[in-house]
Parts: sequence; structure tokens; C-alpha cells
Amino acid sequence: MRKDILLKLNEFGELNQSQLMSYCGLNNVAHKPIIDDLVEKGLIIRFEEPWGRHNRIIKYKVSEKGKEIAKAIFEPYELLFPRREEKNE
Repeated sequence: MRKDILLKLNEFGELNQSQLMSYCGLNNVAHKPIIDDLVEKGLIIRFEEPWGRHNRIIKYKVSEKGKEIAKAIFEPYELLFPRREEKNE
């Protein structure tokens, strides 16, 4: 899950909380502690943007530390073992 979160944020730049949960197949109630842990470890950044007069949107983006980890570990892994294999015809 953590890998998917870092990869999605690295791919999209920033996502609001609903998008992040949806794209990663996560449930806000069950998986919010994982997101919070990534924020505490400095791998992703949580920030808020105003929406309307009294509301706010919670957004996340990958930190520089998270980008370094994604590049050093996950990208080579994905190149070796892609999730989808292309069919040669």
C-alpha cells in the first residue's frame, strides 16, 4: 500500500484525499493511519486548500525524500516487473 501511495503521488504530483484513496483502492477509515504514518516519516506532505467559505480540501503530494525513495527503489522494480505485460503479436 505504501508503495502504491508513493507511486501514485509521484505520478500525479498531488491528489486530494478522495482521489488518493480511490486511485490506490484504499478506504479512508481503515487506511488513514498509513497515510498519517507516511506524513510523519516525511515521505508525503499533507496540506489544505480552502474550498468555499468554510470548508477545506485535504491534499497530498510526495516530498523530496519520497521522490528519492520512489526513484531509487520502486522505479527499477517496476521496470523489472511491470504490472501489465505487453503482448507481442
